[in-house]
Amino acid sequence: MSVIARWCHRRRLVTVLVWLGLIVGLGVLTGSAGTKYNDTMSIPASESSQALDLLKSAMPAASGDADTVVWRAGGGEKVTDPAVQSVMTQTLDAIAKSPGVSAVTGPYGGERGASQINGDQTIAYATVTFSQQAHDLPKEQVQHVIDLAKAARGEHLQVELGGQAVSQAERSMGGSAELIGVVAAMLVLGLVFRSVGAASLPIVTGIAGVVSGVLATGQLSRLVSISSTAPTLATLVGLGVGIDYALFIVNRHRRGLMAGLSVEESVTKALNTSGRAVIFAGGTVVIALLGMFALGLSFLNGMAIGAAVTVSMTVLAAITLLPALLGFLKLRVLSKKQRRELAARQARVGVLAPYGRRAAGENGFVRWAGKVQARPLGKALLAVGVMVLVAVPFFSIRLGSSDAGNDPKATTTRQAYDLLAEGFGKGFNGPLTLVAQTPAAADQQVLDKLVTQMKTVPGVAAVNARPQEPGQTLAVIQVVPTTSPQDQGTTDLIDRLRHDVIPPAEAGSTLHVMVSGNTAITNDFNDTLIGKLPLFVAIIVGLGCVLMMVAFRSLLVPLIGVAMNLLTMGAAFGSLVAVFQWGWGSEALGAGGAGPVESFVPVLVIGILFGLSMDYQVFLISRMHEEWSHSKDNGRAVRIGHGETGQVILAAAVIMSCVFGAFLLNGERMIAEFGVALAVAILLDVLMLRLVLVPALMHRFGSANWWVPKWLDRVLPRLSVEGEPDPVPVGGPGGGPGGEPGGKSSGEPGDEPELASANHRIQ
Repeated sequence: MSVIARWCHRRRLVTVLVWLGLIVGLGVLTGSAGTKYNDTMSIPASESSQALDLLKSAMPAASGDADTVVWRAGGGEKVTDPAVQSVMTQTLDAIAKSPGVSAVTGPYGGERGASQINGDQTIAYATVTFSQQAHDLPKEQVQHVIDLAKAARGEHLQVELGGQAVSQAERSMGGSAELIGVVAAMLVLGLVFRSVGAASLPIVTGIAGVVSGVLATGQLSRLVSISSTAPTLATLVGLGVGIDYALFIVNRHRRGLMAGLSVEESVTKALNTSGRAVIFAGGTVVIALLGMFALGLSFLNGMAIGAAVTVSMTVLAAITLLPALLGFLKLRVLSKKQRRELAARQARVGVLAPYGRRAAGENGFVRWAGKVQARPLGKALLAVGVMVLVAVPFFSIRLGSSDAGNDPKATTTRQAYDLLAEGFGKGFNGPLTLVAQTPAAADQQVLDKLVTQMKTVPGVAAVNARPQEPGQTLAVIQVVPTTSPQDQGTTDLIDRLRHDVIPPAEAGSTLHVMVSGNTAITNDFNDTLIGKLPLFVAIIVGLGCVLMMVAFRSLLVPLIGVAMNLLTMGAAFGSLVAVFQWGWGSEALGAGGAGPVESFVPVLVIGILFGLSMDYQVFLISRMHEEWSHSKDNGRAVRIGHGETGQVILAAAVIMSCVFGAFLLNGERMIAEFGVALAVAILLDVLMLRLVLVPALMHRFGSANWWVPKWLDRVLPRLSVEGEPDPVPVGGPGGGPGGEPGGKSSGEPGDEPELASANHRIQ
């Protein structure tokens, strides 16, 4: 690390220009070549996906995304009135001629069209079939259809659109969310560092890492399947960790400057200590994210790749770009008060005195560490109580997939959903598509009997068979459930058709019927994912234990870490259920009404939280382990590590929670779920676990914290996480706010509290 630090510091202009060139180059490449994100959420081996593939190959026109245009006549008018009918007929004709549209089936004309008008003739709909699936359609083609439909709106005519393609085209990702998160992080950094320059560096470094990572992810989407949501998720995670990683390094650099080191020496030392921890922490996050490959789901793999690439770029920015920027800033990284103090010391003695002999008054974090040591049991019980209370809703979690009924009320997709449910029933928003293969002539008769039988199946509201062309051996049947797409009753109907209704009908014939459609594909995806979730958790827990055993030569510390991770995840899932499943404030957040938690959100939250929790555990325990290695006094080691790291860990958690919380304003339900889960979990993780429960437990366990069997100690590889020990800051361990002196500081040798003198000895 020393070589990298010195090279980037001495050639700081070259380093900055290389980063600018990288970002500009990736931007130009993205602008010219474009991206190819893919939102397909299917399981290749599932029945629903096989049916869709068959439909694509045999009937391409019927396999495109089917969206709806819904309209309601008001003011006493009906949709069959000549004026309404004229406006909507012209609109549908224009849509039918639009690029990317293969067919439009409207309600005007023919017996079949009559079924597309509700009983009191106030609501009608038309089906718009695109030539491709939603994720393959150019946004401008879908937007053209949306504009045509909205142009038909009048004083007494409400026109709305629904469907996957419309939802994706209307989606507004990002926007001001990132800016709000960055501004909030800047305010926190300003309070911590009391220096505009120091506060700006983590922001600049984090943004550079995120921008390069997201642009690189866009180009990777041309090679592997990556969801269009991946860049937003990568931005959410990358901004949080990128700013935090730079914060740790800048904080260590400031301590080095106040210890009397030159700018270059301080930068080198910061990279050789905190830089190592940042690489370890970032590597842990990347490994946790890539652990999702064990699930074998391309949709999640793409999200993991995007987030992992972005986190890797933030780590690279922290260990290369940041040292260069620190070289440009020189002593301006310190606050004015700190610079005056350095100048005064130089004027007094001609050179900077050895920093370990400075007086160090206690700050709030040092005093809190002492209080936890004095009464650990009561504080531990309080922390556990808070975490359990927040986690209680988790026990009623229902995983599934939200639909347009969970969109914000003001969106056209939600309005269309509500109109269809009002006019034609709840299940109309999630029809099932049955794909039937009829290779023999007799199979058609068998299929006709099955269609008649399905009309009497509980949970079925309507069954409609599309007309078959002469000689065609593939038939499509639409089954409308009585329940909404996300309702458990719809899942039960899918199972009932697959296991109880279709197999007996197929017996004795060559007829083969498969249940597909967006609702069935989503259900198959959810079932597969939930089935593999225990494997993923086991991989994450095992990985965490091994990494912490290697880093801290302990059996108990990894077990404590695993327990903390489980509590953190419980708090994350509890907040998810309360806000999104129970609907406590989801509408106010613009995330729509109550509904199931997205099935893949827990997987990603587990991976991300595992990595982030490990970050804080590493920064906290490594300082305790460092002191234990020198003093062999567990109480002292835990107290010093707790007191010295408390401020920077809390600041990092607040920054990360601000960044995650800002994404609640994104307007996208899934991203809002990540924002709530991660913001709540990270803040509680630090406030309740790292600053209370972990040190309290370690005080109670005593020297057993650091025990490991001799045979295991010999087998485990040696890994230095923190590198060389760190000088003590002016104002004591952790300093006061912003690294300012935390108490009285006489500057006279010999006036040293316990924590400062302890740090001087271990250097």
